Amino acid sequence: MGTNTNWRARLRYEFDKSMAAGTVALIGWLALVSLVVIIIAAAFLSLSEIGPDDGSPVTFIEAAWESLMRTMDAGTMGGDQGWSFRGVSLAVTFAGIFVFSALISVISSGLEGKLDELRKGRSHVIENDHTIILNWSASIFDIISELVIANQSRKRPRIVVMAGKDKVEMEEEIAAKVGDLKNTRIICRSGDPTDLYDLAILSPQTSRSVIVLSPETADPDSQVIKTVLALVNDPNRRAAPYKIAAEIRDAANAEVATIVGGREMQLVLADDLISRIVVHSSRQSGLSAVYSELLDFDGCEIYTLDQPDLVGKPFGAAAMAYDSSTLIGICDTEGKVHLNPSPNRVFGVGEKAIVIAEDDASIRISAAPAVCAKDAILPVVVRERRPERTLILGWNRRGPLIATELARYVAPGSLLTIAADTPQFELEASSLVAAGSSFSVEYRVIDTSSRAALDALDVPSYDHVLVLGYSDHMSAQSADTRTLVTLLQLRKIAERAGRHVSVVSEMIDVRNRELAEVTRADDFVVSNKLVSLMLAQASENEYMAAIFGELLDEEGSEIYLRPLSDYVAIDRPVNFHTIALSALRRGEIAIGYRRQRENDPDERNLGGVTVNPNRSDMISFDKNDMVIVLARD
Repeated sequence: MGTNTNWRARLRYEFDKSMAAGTVALIGWLALVSLVVIIIAAAFLSLSEIGPDDGSPVTFIEAAWESLMRTMDAGTMGGDQGWSFRGVSLAVTFAGIFVFSALISVISSGLEGKLDELRKGRSHVIENDHTIILNWSASIFDIISELVIANQSRKRPRIVVMAGKDKVEMEEEIAAKVGDLKNTRIICRSGDPTDLYDLAILSPQTSRSVIVLSPETADPDSQVIKTVLALVNDPNRRAAPYKIAAEIRDAANAEVATIVGGREMQLVLADDLISRIVVHSSRQSGLSAVYSELLDFDGCEIYTLDQPDLVGKPFGAAAMAYDSSTLIGICDTEGKVHLNPSPNRVFGVGEKAIVIAEDDASIRISAAPAVCAKDAILPVVVRERRPERTLILGWNRRGPLIATELARYVAPGSLLTIAADTPQFELEASSLVAAGSSFSVEYRVIDTSSRAALDALDVPSYDHVLVLGYSDHMSAQSADTRTLVTLLQLRKIAERAGRHVSVVSEMIDVRNRELAEVTRADDFVVSNKLVSLMLAQASENEYMAAIFGELLDEEGSEIYLRPLSDYVAIDRPVNFHTIALSALRRGEIAIGYRRQRENDPDERNLGGVTVNPNRSDMISFDKNDMVIVLARD
């Protein structure tokens, strides 16, 4: 009795487990029930010798076939003869009706469940060489736009997005804001990127690269770090290293993120990146256009690749060997980046060249030697640094970083004035004043969109004006609207004073840049756009974070715009080879120029900036034109 009870309990346990297993398991159980019914009916008919006409017994095989037909089709028993046979057929038919009714229900529920799973974005992604984007933020649209451009030369490119949003909602928002996807297909999945099961849905083992965005949550850096931790420590991960580009807002969390991601991850410090570019652009008009050109895929990009023909050559000679590309550095065998190395530094075996080019196919050494007008090269001009007056209007979490970065570049005796009216502004500004630096800091609590308040600041007396968005306390559109009002007020003040005011503005939404152009500010640093470009580039080039880390580091080689008339004589046309040689003699690398003419086309809205020009073309310059160089000071 106990054995029978245990057997029934075991059978019930297996059935309950299969119910939870899914549609296929349920179909299997129904098939088993049908088989049991058929076997019992066939055994009964063959042993009892009951036939269709009560006179001719049937074999077990024949009885099983008769039972199977009545199980599958209730109408089969209509022609049966003999009440005993009819009774068995009726029982088998009722069992068949139950089984097939249940089967239809199971299949219907299974299909509905599968469609619901697809609608919710929970089905597995079966792709290879795809790019994965984890989390959701305003940066995702620019990243996808850039990856679409980069994917045009690939076959069947795929971008897979996972975030804690509805799949259909994500697809509709991407379709509305990205536009033409060309040959790229977007696949969205709903889930938690920190969950190992959810990550497995995306097939990261076969991915090309992974981009981890800083989500719009209370503690975004923790979410990013946990996501990277789940990726690199997944027990089922692939043996080959991942190519991960992760966004971190607070530099204080960078060390932990680096420990978690190791060599598989490139870290993009969003606030640090924007703060440095804001400071650099405020001191050199047109610089943000240079950064944008280097970071986006539509134009010239930075490539890191093998150039065997350069092995054994000094860097200076190698830099003059290209006609349509610009050599800017070396990546050694350990993966360390050296931008603008000594001209005598020799390329070693296995070292990669860091090159600016329109595409990798155009990177090739020129067959003919460079032709330079050496008599047009001018001696070095030393310009003395003088104290500067800088005004910051507006405030957000990047304000302290900008002030700290600015202190690294200005001459002693400089002044920084900060004016804003955010809730924590006085506390943060007073701490900057107390900390002290090579320049003095003062602050005022005012409405930065008020004309009267701005007039009281004597804006024309400042060398540089930075306008920051109130992004910590307002939505992106509201913050940009207030920035636009401030810029319009500054324009009127400059016109009334009859002098040029150097203004750099931080814009959050790239779409507002076109509106801001009417204010005639010198430069616009679009926050989300720059972070998006950097993440997209880092997902394609594993050395990009290190390259830009050195470009924005005061101890490394940085980008400067300097008077071109300091380098070459401008009384005649010269080619860029001549300008490059003049820069090389100063320990610098010329990467382009800024030449503004009313009739010159500026289709990409770069303010006259040209990066990586053809070096053989003869061009006329004047005293207002600038050369863009990579230099150490």
